[in-house]
Amino acid sequence: MGCFWCCMNQKRVDRKKSIHDFKVTKEDSFAGFSLGNDSFRRRYITNKLAQYGNGDISSQFFTYQELSAATNNFNYNLMIGEGGFGRVYKGHIASKNTDVAVKKLDRHGYQGNREFLVEVFLLSLLHHSNLIDLHGYCSEGDQRILVYKYMPNGSLEDHLFSTVGERQPLEWDIRIKIATGAARGLEYLHDKADPPVIYRDFKASNILLDEEWNAKLSDFGLAKLAPTGNQNHLTTMVMGTYGYCAPEYAMTGRLTRKSDVYSFGVVFLEMITGRRVIDSSRPSAEQILIAWAEPLFKDRKRFHLMADPSLEGRYPKKELYQALAIAAMCLQADATKRPVISDVVNALEFLASGKNKERPTVDEDHNGSSGSE
Repeated sequence: MGCFWCCMNQKRVDRKKSIHDFKVTKEDSFAGFSLGNDSFRRRYITNKLAQYGNGDISSQFFTYQELSAATNNFNYNLMIGEGGFGRVYKGHIASKNTDVAVKKLDRHGYQGNREFLVEVFLLSLLHHSNLIDLHGYCSEGDQRILVYKYMPNGSLEDHLFSTVGERQPLEWDIRIKIATGAARGLEYLHDKADPPVIYRDFKASNILLDEEWNAKLSDFGLAKLAPTGNQNHLTTMVMGTYGYCAPEYAMTGRLTRKSDVYSFGVVFLEMITGRRVIDSSRPSAEQILIAWAEPLFKDRKRFHLMADPSLEGRYPKKELYQALAIAAMCLQADATKRPVISDVVNALEFLASGKNKERPTVDEDHNGSSGSE
């Protein structure tokens, strides 16, 4: 994350330090952190958080021994997730009597010191009900471990794409609630964080769910500070997950807040359809979700074909149409035509309010009738 202050040179100023007081430096800015001893690394993070925080830093340093005890020596049976970053375990911090999710970064994975520090700093300094809570971290030796609040309902991906019979399909209202919460998290990052943040890795596996199905954005290792003032975009190395990246970002490295809006549109379409963005198990014409949906977006009479079959028609037809309209606007190829995230939030909150619900037991379109709205 080249523009974040954890990898920038300090200017001498009299006023309180701010993220805005720094300039970009070279990629090797983290060499000192990597080569320093445990005491240096702990002191480095603590001092940075004290300099830029407002006295509300809740994350703490954990020893490797504490986290090993919390996870029964990182017991495989307690593993609740795995990816290119490493493994996630459910743990219990006895001293706090609280369950946690412990992400142990793979020392040979794609996330290194830069991503680790970015996540520690961002989640320690930014607080919102739709962002995951970071309890703490460990940087002993070559260990890089992050400790989050445990989310009992797992990730959105777990529920959307689980094996038939493994989980109950998400009800329509729950899907809209999750989408609204996730959009609010992006709205906070884009419009209320100072300076604003581009998330850059919005996907179903990074949306975690608490016991009441509230969405929490997680995994901030790829996030970047958004441009401010007269600058409206960043040009950066393309990172993220194939299929979720906005086309202009994937092709040119041009990154804006609208890149996140596109990624939101992809995930929202996954939620509506129950289909993965890329699914090689489907017929060739249906393997790429956006390409499959594009002609259907243009034919209102075929909207019912995009509803997740596992819903069995249990959704208000008007809400399906409105949800698809929101997704289509977010997925505009021309970034300038996409809505800002605050407009997406407003539209989703209207959907969630149920002010125009027509709630048949089974939607007539589910049985193939085109009907009228």
